[in-house]
Amino acid sequence: MNSPAIQTCGLNYHFGDQKVIENLSLEVNRGSIYGFLGPNGAGKTTTIKILLNLLKSPKDTVFVFGRDMNTYRTANLKKIGALVEQPAIYAHMTGKENLLNRCMLLGLSKNKASEILELVGLGAAAHKKTGQYSLGMKQRLGIGLALLPDPELLLLDEPTNGLDPNGIIEIRSLMIELATKHEKTILVSSHLLSEIEKTATHVGIINKGQLLFQGTIEDLHLLNKPVLTIELNNTQAAAQLLSREGYHIEETKADQLTLEYSSAEQSSQINSLLVQNGFNVSSLHPIRKALEELFLDITKTNN
Repeated sequence: MNSPAIQTCGLNYHFGDQKVIENLSLEVNRGSIYGFLGPNGAGKTTTIKILLNLLKSPKDTVFVFGRDMNTYRTANLKKIGALVEQPAIYAHMTGKENLLNRCMLLGLSKNKASEILELVGLGAAAHKKTGQYSLGMKQRLGIGLALLPDPELLLLDEPTNGLDPNGIIEIRSLMIELATKHEKTILVSSHLLSEIEKTATHVGIINKGQLLFQGTIEDLHLLNKPVLTIELNNTQAAAQLLSREGYHIEETKADQLTLEYSSAEQSSQINSLLVQNGFNVSSLHPIRKALEELFLDITKTNN
């Protein structure tokens, strides 16, 4: 069985006396787009810098394609491309000149520059000074620079931060193409679940350096249990009746109550139970939390 592209085993990291990463165990499968989610300051960038060996990790805690980062640092880094914070672009050079310069530093064929420009959708802007590029174009060029040595793994730190809607869509489409057509594994950090769910196959949620959730997008949806809001009279008595029948009441207000439920059939059973016991039910509304709300709930657990 192939080892994961990234695996951290109980990783801890401190800045002086401040614990930044605590017992972090990531597992990023090959070929996946792994959305690394958390509020600003949660430890995402620190984790990415550790994965790149820019910050030193203890031995046998960080593995890339099954090999310890400290023991196989050079070999591992050859398999990784990264865009962390702002891309290193020379504004006085054109897009193609930036790529040719990097090709020369890496000892790569000059033909690689044109190939990458087309891949990231900058072929038409190849001879334009990058100082005149939009922020989205600069981000795509930054990803292009990371792709030059043909890495198996891409680490992207908030690549859509500050972009307009068109720029976000372009980066999103590029990530999907890289994973599906070019078989890249991508770890992308963000603080926006609504953005990540459009691209990621897997999600890890971090806050205060602790991993609070890890799994597929489908696993995350399973946590998002639907609730039923019922408008009726005498909510306190209705809540007592439903509790005795084994239902979990989420909230009780003057004219409505909210409880967990599992299906339309169960909603009908709840309605019948209330009516048979003399309650006047005026409406039932099934509600599922937006994933952003679920994300906030998860990250609140360790505040």
